[in-house]
Amino acid sequence: KEEHKDFLVRALIPLHKLKFLAGFHQQLSYCMSQYVTKDPRLALVIISAMLRYWPTTITSKQVLFLNELEELLELTKPPEFVQMQEPLIQRIAQCIMCPHFQVAERTLFLWNNDYIVRLITSSRKVLFPAIIGALYTNSKLHWSSAVHGLTFNVLKLLMEADPQLFDECSANHKEMYDELEERTALREHRWATLQDLHDRKAIKTA
Repeated sequence: KEEHKDFLVRALIPLHKLKFLAGFHQQLSYCMSQYVTKDPRLALVIISAMLRYWPTTITSKQVLFLNELEELLELTKPPEFVQMQEPLIQRIAQCIMCPHFQVAERTLFLWNNDYIVRLITSSRKVLFPAIIGALYTNSKLHWSSAVHGLTFNVLKLLMEADPQLFDECSANHKEMYDELEERTALREHRWATLQDLHDRKAIKTA
């Protein structure tokens, strides 16, 4: 009913913004799942709102959001998924690269869910580039060995899903990464030159 949807949008979904979400999140997540079970089109409404409210600075709350996100994606139909896939995958990519190992691990565990993997793979030309970029960044920079292991497992899954696309995305990411390293090295060289000039002037005026 329309009044039920209105209650969802105006009262229930905004509860995700509260700082003490952990105290009632299990019940709220259950409500969200019930709404989507009754009307799968509401998955787009709920997940889009969650992406807007995403708690980027609160690790424990991000894990709660990821738990709920997996439950909702299991109930999401392909037409609704396609409508939100790009902002969703950007958020997933950011969570993959999160320095906090619990957030990164929980995100990578999404690839244990066969239905979610099928949703992502069905739009792989659009979604794989962002995911592969995040995974390669993790493989080089993340401090956690557990996250490294999960990262390589997901890379293997993506490679098996579409070897040609995987190779293209890998090559593009490597090119971008090499360019970034070159720019970083050039910037550091310029800074070192400026510092050297400054030190010489300081010596002369001393």
